[in-house]
Amino acid sequence: WLNASQTGHEQGILYRFIHQLQCYFPLPFSASQRMNDIMASDNQEQSIDVDSDSVKQLADAREKITTQLSRVIIGQQTVIEELLISMFSQGHCLLEGVPGLAKTLLISTLADTLSLSFSRIQFTPDLMPADMTGPEVLEENKSTGSRERRFLEGPIFSSMILADEINRTPPKTQAALLEAMQERQVTVGGVRHKLTRPFFVLATQNPIEQEGTYPLPEAQQDRFMFKIFVDYPNFDEEFEVARQTTAGQADTVDSILSAEEIISLQQTVRQVPVSEHVIRYALSLVRQTRIGREGIPDFITENVAWGAGPRAVQFLIIGGKARALLHGRTHVATEDIQALAKPVLRHRITVNFAAESDGMTSDDIIEQLIDVTPSKEDELTNDARFQKIFAS
Repeated sequence: WLNASQTGHEQGILYRFIHQLQCYFPLPFSASQRMNDIMASDNQEQSIDVDSDSVKQLADAREKITTQLSRVIIGQQTVIEELLISMFSQGHCLLEGVPGLAKTLLISTLADTLSLSFSRIQFTPDLMPADMTGPEVLEENKSTGSRERRFLEGPIFSSMILADEINRTPPKTQAALLEAMQERQVTVGGVRHKLTRPFFVLATQNPIEQEGTYPLPEAQQDRFMFKIFVDYPNFDEEFEVARQTTAGQADTVDSILSAEEIISLQQTVRQVPVSEHVIRYALSLVRQTRIGREGIPDFITENVAWGAGPRAVQFLIIGGKARALLHGRTHVATEDIQALAKPVLRHRITVNFAAESDGMTSDDIIEQLIDVTPSKEDELTNDARFQKIFAS
Protein backbone atom coordinates (compact mmCIF):
# COMPACT_ATOMS: atom_id res chain seq x y z
CA TRP A 1 0.00 0.00 0.00
CA LEU A 2 2.86 2.36 0.78
CA ASN A 3 5.77 2.67 -1.60
CA ALA A 4 8.77 4.87 -2.05
CA SER A 5 7.37 6.60 -5.14
CA GLN A 6 4.70 8.36 -3.13
CA THR A 7 5.42 11.82 -1.77
CA GLY A 8 5.47 12.52 1.95
CA HIS A 9 2.16 14.36 1.58
CA GLU A 10 0.51 11.37 -0.12
CA GLN A 11 1.91 8.96 2.44
CA GLY A 12 0.67 11.19 5.25
CA ILE A 13 -2.89 11.20 3.90
CA LEU A 14 -2.88 7.43 3.39
CA TYR A 15 -1.31 6.86 6.81
CA ARG A 16 -3.98 8.82 8.62
CA PHE A 17 -6.78 7.09 6.70
CA ILE A 18 -5.49 3.59 7.52
CA HIS A 19 -4.64 4.60 11.10
CA GLN A 20 -8.30 5.51 11.67
CA LEU A 21 -9.39 2.18 10.16
CA GLN A 22 -7.32 0.37 12.79
CA CYS A 23 -9.69 1.68 15.47
CA TYR A 24 -12.48 -0.42 13.90
CA PHE A 25 -10.67 -3.17 11.94
CA PRO A 26 -7.39 -4.13 13.66
CA LEU A 27 -4.64 -5.04 11.19
CA PRO A 28 -2.12 -7.87 11.63
CA PHE A 29 0.91 -6.81 13.65
CA SER A 30 3.24 -6.76 10.62
CA ALA A 31 0.89 -4.49 8.68
CA SER A 32 0.21 -2.32 11.72
CA GLN A 33 3.94 -1.93 12.30
CA ARG A 34 4.45 -0.94 8.67
CA MET A 35 1.69 1.67 8.91
CA ASN A 36 3.21 3.28 11.98
CA ASP A 37 6.76 3.28 10.64
CA ILE A 38 5.71 6.14 8.34
CA MET A 39 4.49 9.36 9.90
CA ALA A 40 4.15 12.37 7.61
CA SER A 41 2.34 15.66 7.98
CA ASP A 42 0.47 17.80 5.43
CA ASN A 43 3.42 20.16 5.02
CA GLN A 44 5.69 17.27 3.99
CA GLU A 45 7.76 17.24 7.18
CA GLN A 46 10.11 14.32 7.73
CA SER A 47 8.36 11.15 8.87
CA ILE A 48 9.03 9.80 12.36
CA ASP A 49 10.28 6.22 12.48
CA VAL A 50 9.78 4.12 15.58
CA ASP A 51 12.72 1.74 15.83
CA SER A 52 11.24 -1.76 15.52
CA ASP A 53 14.14 -3.25 17.47
CA SER A 54 13.41 -0.89 20.38
CA VAL A 55 9.72 -1.78 20.25
CA LYS A 56 10.54 -5.48 20.44
CA GLN A 57 13.09 -4.83 23.20
CA LEU A 58 10.52 -2.97 25.30
CA ALA A 59 7.86 -5.66 24.87
CA ASP A 60 10.38 -8.38 25.70
CA ALA A 61 11.65 -6.40 28.69
CA ARG A 62 8.13 -6.16 30.10
CA GLU A 63 7.72 -9.93 29.95
CA LYS A 64 11.15 -10.60 31.44
CA ILE A 65 10.73 -8.05 34.24
CA THR A 66 7.33 -9.48 35.13
CA THR A 67 8.82 -12.98 35.21
CA GLN A 68 11.68 -11.87 37.45
CA LEU A 69 9.37 -10.01 39.83
CA SER A 70 7.08 -13.05 40.08
CA ARG A 71 9.95 -14.87 41.82
CA VAL A 72 9.61 -12.49 44.76
CA ILE A 73 6.27 -10.69 44.37
CA ILE A 74 3.06 -12.70 44.13
CA GLY A 75 0.19 -11.07 42.24
CA GLN A 76 -0.08 -7.26 41.89
CA GLN A 77 0.18 -7.50 38.09
CA THR A 78 -1.76 -4.28 37.51
CA VAL A 79 0.48 -2.40 39.96
CA ILE A 80 3.61 -3.73 38.24
CA GLU A 81 2.38 -2.71 34.78
CA GLU A 82 1.49 0.80 35.94
CA LEU A 83 4.92 1.17 37.56
CA LEU A 84 6.61 0.16 34.31
CA ILE A 85 4.46 2.55 32.27
CA SER A 86 5.35 5.39 34.61
CA MET A 87 9.03 4.53 34.51
CA PHE A 88 9.28 4.45 30.72
CA SER A 89 7.22 7.67 30.58
CA GLN A 90 9.69 9.45 32.92
CA GLY A 91 6.96 9.90 35.53
CA HIS A 92 6.62 9.40 39.27
CA CYS A 93 4.10 7.34 41.25
CA LEU A 94 2.18 7.74 44.48
CA LEU A 95 1.27 4.34 45.95
CA GLU A 96 -1.47 4.07 48.53
CA GLY A 97 -2.15 0.93 50.51
CA VAL A 98 -2.32 -0.48 53.99
CA PRO A 99 0.88 -1.78 55.64
CA GLY A 100 2.10 -5.27 54.81
CA LEU A 101 1.32 -5.36 51.07
CA ALA A 102 4.99 -5.58 49.98
CA LYS A 103 5.17 -2.06 48.54
CA THR A 104 8.77 -1.60 49.67
CA LEU A 105 9.79 -5.10 48.54
CA LEU A 106 8.19 -4.54 45.13
CA ILE A 107 10.04 -1.28 44.51
CA SER A 108 13.43 -2.56 45.73
CA THR A 109 13.08 -5.73 43.64
CA LEU A 110 12.13 -3.66 40.59
CA ALA A 111 15.30 -1.60 41.08
CA ASP A 112 17.34 -4.82 41.16
CA THR A 113 15.87 -6.06 37.87
CA LEU A 114 16.79 -2.74 36.24
CA SER A 115 20.36 -2.46 37.60
CA LEU A 116 19.46 0.89 39.19
CA SER A 117 20.74 2.40 42.42
CA PHE A 118 18.02 2.39 45.08
CA SER A 119 17.43 4.46 48.22
CA ARG A 120 14.68 4.22 50.78
CA ILE A 121 13.85 7.39 52.70
CA GLN A 122 11.62 6.88 55.73
CA PHE A 123 9.65 10.11 56.11
CA THR A 124 9.10 11.13 59.73
CA PRO A 125 7.89 14.36 61.39
CA ASP A 126 11.48 15.35 62.29
CA LEU A 127 12.97 14.66 58.83
CA MET A 128 14.69 17.75 57.43
CA PRO A 129 15.43 18.55 53.76
CA ALA A 130 19.17 18.14 54.35
CA ASP A 131 18.58 14.59 55.58
CA MET A 132 17.27 13.80 52.13
CA THR A 133 19.26 16.03 49.76
CA GLY A 134 22.53 15.96 51.72
CA PRO A 135 24.29 18.46 54.01
CA GLU A 136 26.99 21.03 53.47
CA VAL A 137 29.99 20.54 55.76
CA LEU A 138 33.01 22.66 56.59
CA GLU A 139 36.23 20.96 55.55
CA GLU A 140 39.73 22.17 56.25
CA ASN A 141 42.07 22.44 53.31
CA LYS A 142 45.29 20.89 54.59
CA SER A 143 47.48 22.64 52.04
CA THR A 144 46.21 26.17 52.74
CA GLY A 145 44.73 25.77 56.20
CA SER A 146 41.51 27.50 55.12
CA ARG A 147 38.04 26.06 55.59
CA GLU A 148 35.82 25.32 52.63
CA ARG A 149 32.24 24.21 52.24
CA ARG A 150 31.74 20.79 50.70
CA PHE A 151 28.44 19.21 49.70
CA LEU A 152 27.79 15.58 50.63
CA GLU A 153 25.24 13.84 48.44
CA GLY A 154 22.25 12.44 50.30
CA PRO A 155 20.00 9.45 49.52
CA ILE A 156 18.10 11.47 46.90
CA PHE A 157 21.07 10.94 44.55
CA SER A 158 19.90 7.51 43.42
CA SER A 159 18.01 6.45 40.33
CA MET A 160 15.03 4.99 42.18
CA ILE A 161 13.75 6.58 45.37
CA LEU A 162 11.23 5.06 47.76
CA ALA A 163 9.67 7.92 49.74
CA ASP A 164 8.05 5.82 52.44
CA GLU A 165 5.01 7.41 54.14
CA ILE A 166 5.52 10.78 52.48
CA ASN A 167 2.52 12.24 54.32
CA ARG A 168 4.28 11.92 57.69
CA THR A 169 6.82 14.67 57.05
CA PRO A 170 6.23 18.45 57.16
CA PRO A 171 5.55 20.44 53.97
CA LYS A 172 9.06 21.92 53.98
CA THR A 173 10.63 18.51 53.43
CA GLN A 174 7.90 17.48 50.99
CA ALA A 175 8.66 20.58 48.91
CA ALA A 176 12.36 19.64 48.70
CA LEU A 177 11.40 16.26 47.26
CA LEU A 178 9.00 17.85 44.79
CA GLU A 179 11.75 20.10 43.43
CA ALA A 180 13.81 17.00 42.73
CA MET A 181 10.83 15.35 41.01
CA GLN A 182 10.04 18.28 38.74
CA GLU A 183 13.45 19.79 38.03
CA ARG A 184 15.62 16.67 38.36
CA GLN A 185 17.89 18.71 40.62
CA VAL A 186 18.26 19.92 44.21
CA THR A 187 19.41 23.33 45.42
CA VAL A 188 21.66 23.47 48.48
CA GLY A 189 23.35 26.68 49.59
CA GLY A 190 22.31 28.42 46.39
CA VAL A 191 24.06 25.79 44.24
CA ARG A 192 22.14 23.46 41.92
CA HIS A 193 23.10 19.80 41.86
CA LYS A 194 21.85 17.61 39.00
CA LEU A 195 20.40 14.22 39.87
CA THR A 196 21.17 10.82 38.42
CA ARG A 197 19.45 9.75 35.22
CA PRO A 198 17.10 7.98 35.04
CA PHE A 199 15.34 9.27 38.16
CA PHE A 200 12.07 7.96 39.63
CA VAL A 201 10.27 8.77 42.86
CA LEU A 202 7.86 6.16 44.17
CA ALA A 203 6.11 7.56 47.23
CA THR A 204 3.81 5.65 49.58
CA GLN A 205 1.18 6.80 52.01
CA ASN A 206 -1.02 4.98 54.52
CA PRO A 207 -4.76 5.62 54.00
CA ILE A 208 -5.72 4.45 57.51
CA GLU A 209 -3.78 6.56 60.00
CA GLN A 210 -4.39 10.29 59.57
CA GLU A 211 -3.34 11.56 63.00
CA GLY A 212 -0.02 13.38 62.92
CA THR A 213 0.17 13.39 59.11
CA TYR A 214 0.63 16.17 56.58
CA PRO A 215 -1.57 15.29 53.58
CA LEU A 216 -0.14 16.31 50.24
CA PRO A 217 -2.01 19.30 48.75
CA GLU A 218 -3.69 18.78 45.39
CA ALA A 219 -1.08 20.95 43.66
CA GLN A 220 1.70 18.70 44.95
CA GLN A 221 -0.15 15.48 44.14
CA ASP A 222 -0.43 16.77 40.57
CA ARG A 223 3.33 16.25 40.21
CA PHE A 224 2.82 12.49 40.36
CA MET A 225 1.95 10.84 37.06
CA PHE A 226 -0.01 8.00 38.69
CA LYS A 227 -1.73 7.38 41.98
CA ILE A 228 -1.76 3.60 42.33
CA PHE A 229 -3.94 1.71 44.79
CA VAL A 230 -2.21 -1.38 46.20
CA ASP A 231 -5.01 -3.71 47.29
CA TYR A 232 -5.12 -6.95 49.27
CA PRO A 233 -4.20 -10.13 47.36
CA ASN A 234 -6.91 -12.62 46.48
CA PHE A 235 -7.19 -15.96 48.28
CA ASP A 236 -4.90 -17.95 45.94
CA GLU A 237 -2.25 -15.21 45.94
CA GLU A 238 -2.28 -14.90 49.72
CA PHE A 239 -2.08 -18.70 49.97
CA GLU A 240 1.14 -18.61 47.91
CA VAL A 241 2.46 -15.74 50.05
CA ALA A 242 1.92 -17.78 53.20
CA ARG A 243 3.47 -20.91 51.67
CA GLN A 244 6.55 -19.36 50.08
CA THR A 245 7.53 -16.79 52.71
CA THR A 246 7.49 -19.35 55.51
CA ALA A 247 9.52 -21.97 53.67
CA GLY A 248 12.92 -20.34 54.14
CA GLN A 249 13.70 -20.03 50.43
CA ALA A 250 15.44 -16.87 49.19
CA ASP A 251 14.73 -16.06 45.55
CA THR A 252 16.97 -13.68 43.63
CA VAL A 253 16.30 -11.73 40.45
CA ASP A 254 18.43 -11.10 37.38
CA SER A 255 19.13 -7.70 35.86
CA ILE A 256 17.18 -7.07 32.65
CA LEU A 257 17.93 -3.49 31.62
CA SER A 258 20.72 -1.04 32.30
CA ALA A 259 20.29 2.67 33.00
CA GLU A 260 21.48 3.54 29.48
CA GLU A 261 18.96 1.15 27.91
CA ILE A 262 16.13 2.63 30.00
CA ILE A 263 17.00 6.16 28.84
CA SER A 264 17.06 4.98 25.23
CA LEU A 265 13.66 3.28 25.59
CA GLN A 266 12.23 6.42 27.20
CA GLN A 267 13.20 8.32 24.06
CA THR A 268 11.56 5.64 21.91
CA VAL A 269 8.30 6.08 23.81
CA ARG A 270 8.26 9.77 22.86
CA GLN A 271 8.49 8.87 19.17
CA VAL A 272 5.32 6.76 19.10
CA PRO A 273 2.72 8.42 16.82
CA VAL A 274 -0.70 9.24 18.21
CA SER A 275 -3.74 10.11 16.11
CA GLU A 276 -5.71 13.32 16.53
CA HIS A 277 -8.75 11.25 17.55
CA VAL A 278 -6.90 9.73 20.51
CA ILE A 279 -5.71 13.17 21.63
CA ARG A 280 -9.24 14.50 21.26
CA TYR A 281 -10.58 11.56 23.28
CA ALA A 282 -8.09 12.21 26.12
CA LEU A 283 -9.00 15.89 26.10
CA SER A 284 -12.69 14.99 26.25
CA LEU A 285 -12.20 12.94 29.41
CA VAL A 286 -10.16 15.63 31.16
CA ARG A 287 -12.15 18.70 30.12
CA GLN A 288 -15.40 17.12 31.32
CA THR A 289 -14.07 17.23 34.90
CA ARG A 290 -13.90 21.04 35.01
CA ILE A 291 -16.76 22.75 36.77
CA GLY A 292 -18.57 25.62 35.05
CA ARG A 293 -17.61 24.65 31.50
CA GLU A 294 -20.00 24.06 28.64
CA GLY A 295 -20.96 20.50 27.81
CA ILE A 296 -19.99 18.85 31.10
CA PRO A 297 -22.34 16.12 32.40
CA ASP A 298 -24.76 16.79 35.24
CA PHE A 299 -23.10 14.26 37.56
CA ILE A 300 -19.87 16.30 37.35
CA THR A 301 -21.64 19.48 38.41
CA GLU A 302 -23.34 17.67 41.27
CA ASN A 303 -20.38 15.70 42.65
CA VAL A 304 -17.08 17.35 41.71
CA ALA A 305 -15.47 20.29 43.50
CA TRP A 306 -12.35 20.57 41.36
CA GLY A 307 -11.22 18.99 38.11
CA ALA A 308 -7.99 17.96 36.38
CA GLY A 309 -5.55 20.32 34.69
CA PRO A 310 -3.54 20.11 31.45
CA ARG A 311 -0.88 17.89 33.04
CA ALA A 312 -3.49 15.10 33.14
CA VAL A 313 -3.80 15.17 29.33
CA GLN A 314 -0.03 15.04 28.94
CA PHE A 315 0.26 12.03 31.22
CA LEU A 316 -2.62 10.23 29.51
CA ILE A 317 -0.95 10.61 26.10
CA ILE A 318 2.60 9.74 27.12
CA GLY A 319 1.34 6.90 29.30
CA GLY A 320 -0.75 5.60 26.41
CA LYS A 321 2.36 5.56 24.23
CA ALA A 322 4.31 3.55 26.81
CA ARG A 323 1.42 1.13 27.34
CA ALA A 324 1.05 0.56 23.60
CA LEU A 325 4.74 -0.32 23.25
CA LEU A 326 4.69 -2.58 26.30
CA HIS A 327 1.85 -4.49 24.63
CA GLY A 328 3.77 -4.74 21.34
CA ARG A 329 1.82 -2.09 19.44
CA THR A 330 3.25 0.91 17.63
CA HIS A 331 0.14 3.07 17.82
CA VAL A 332 -1.94 4.41 20.70
CA ALA A 333 -5.61 3.38 20.94
CA THR A 334 -8.46 4.73 23.03
CA GLU A 335 -8.29 1.55 25.10
CA ASP A 336 -4.87 2.71 26.34
CA ILE A 337 -6.36 6.00 27.48
CA GLN A 338 -9.24 4.20 29.20
CA ALA A 339 -6.87 1.82 31.02
CA LEU A 340 -4.85 4.73 32.43
CA ALA A 341 -7.76 7.06 33.23
CA LYS A 342 -8.06 6.00 36.87
CA PRO A 343 -4.38 6.17 37.92
CA VAL A 344 -3.94 9.49 36.11
CA LEU A 345 -7.16 11.22 37.18
CA ARG A 346 -8.06 9.83 40.62
CA HIS A 347 -5.79 12.26 42.52
CA ARG A 348 -6.62 15.17 40.23
CA ILE A 349 -10.40 15.07 40.74
CA THR A 350 -11.71 16.32 44.07
CA VAL A 351 -15.23 15.22 44.96
CA ASN A 352 -17.44 17.58 46.97
CA PHE A 353 -19.09 17.01 50.33
CA ALA A 354 -22.32 15.73 48.78
CA ALA A 355 -20.44 13.01 46.89
CA GLU A 356 -18.42 12.04 49.97
CA SER A 357 -21.58 11.74 52.06
CA ASP A 358 -22.99 9.36 49.44
CA GLY A 359 -19.83 7.26 49.52
CA MET A 360 -18.79 8.29 46.00
CA THR A 361 -15.10 8.37 45.11
CA SER A 362 -13.14 9.87 42.24
CA ASP A 363 -12.88 6.37 40.72
CA ASP A 364 -16.68 6.25 40.49
CA ILE A 365 -16.63 9.60 38.67
CA ILE A 366 -13.99 8.34 36.22
CA GLU A 367 -16.00 5.20 35.44
CA GLN A 368 -19.03 7.33 34.62
CA LEU A 369 -16.89 9.60 32.43
CA ILE A 370 -15.65 6.64 30.40
CA ASP A 371 -19.23 5.37 30.01
CA VAL A 372 -20.57 8.68 28.66
CA THR A 373 -17.59 9.43 26.36
CA PRO A 374 -17.79 7.73 22.92
CA SER A 375 -14.58 6.00 21.89
CA LYS A 376 -15.39 5.97 18.15
CA GLU A 377 -14.36 9.07 16.26
CA ASP A 378 -17.59 9.71 14.34
CA GLU A 379 -19.72 9.38 17.49
CA LEU A 380 -17.41 11.66 19.45
CA THR A 381 -17.11 14.43 16.88
CA ASN A 382 -20.82 14.41 15.93
CA ASP A 383 -22.11 14.53 19.51
CA ALA A 384 -23.63 17.96 20.22
CA ARG A 385 -22.39 17.99 23.81
CA PHE A 386 -18.80 17.30 22.84
CA GLN A 387 -18.96 19.88 20.04
CA LYS A 388 -19.49 22.45 22.79
CA ILE A 389 -16.48 21.09 24.67
CA PHE A 390 -14.30 21.24 21.54
CA ALA A 391 -15.42 24.83 20.87
CA SER A 392 -14.78 26.03 24.43
